[in-house]
Amino acid sequence: METVASGDGTPIAYERTGNGPPLVLVHGTAGDHTRWELGDVRSVLAEHHTVYVMDRRGRGGSGDAPEYDLKREYEDVAAVVHSIDEPVHLLGHSYGAICALEASLLTENLRSLILYEPPVPWEIVGPELFSEETVSEMEALLEAGKDEAALVVFMRDLLELPEEQLKELRSAPSWQGRVDAAHTLPREERAPFDYEWNPSRFAEMTTPTLLLLGGESPKWAKESTEAIHEALPNSRIAVLEGQGHVAMNTAPELFVDEVLSFLRETR
Repeated sequence: METVASGDGTPIAYERTGNGPPLVLVHGTAGDHTRWELGDVRSVLAEHHTVYVMDRRGRGGSGDAPEYDLKREYEDVAAVVHSIDEPVHLLGHSYGAICALEASLLTENLRSLILYEPPVPWEIVGPELFSEETVSEMEALLEAGKDEAALVVFMRDLLELPEEQLKELRSAPSWQGRVDAAHTLPREERAPFDYEWNPSRFAEMTTPTLLLLGGESPKWAKESTEAIHEALPNSRIAVLEGQGHVAMNTAPELFVDEVLSFLRETR
């Protein structure tokens, strides 16, 4: 993997494959760059684009800092985008979509932006996605060295993934990367409390933006996507029918088709 130094000097790792206009993929909570392997998402995208899959800080090949600050994650994404010598398509999923959205204000090297259900504003999302009791349980499991058990609690109790989807994830090659990143779960659950949603900050943003929304996603995802759509002047919503928060897992062909269709429009 290659690395680039973020604003605070933390090395951020990424892997590059394929050929074509650059596309940076930013994973969500409980994962690393390998999450894009499931369903051959990365390999299919790499048939059309030079795909950069990054490890967010605290996992995989990337470094970390003694204290966690969500704003540093925006700088990490912007650092990867800045390192590419032509305008970039930027795609973020879930927590990674928050990072991608905020990174878009830190760089002018963007061709387009794709956000898949970023969990903001927190006043909409928090009541459904945060439980102090559950986060405390995860912390206790992590302190006891039971990282995989903490990850399962997160996916089952907070994300409310069906057992069938959880079983599929546990059998995927990327599962170990998720377990290795489990120590980042509590901080990423708590950090959005300090995130201030101010739509006016995006009023001048002209980057073409696609907002992906699962047709079967929970209420918070729908309300969050609508709020972001209202804030971004050049955005549209694409509904992934029959899918939820992880269509790249459950319907990779549908996910890739929607992404590639949008990217063709913004070349």
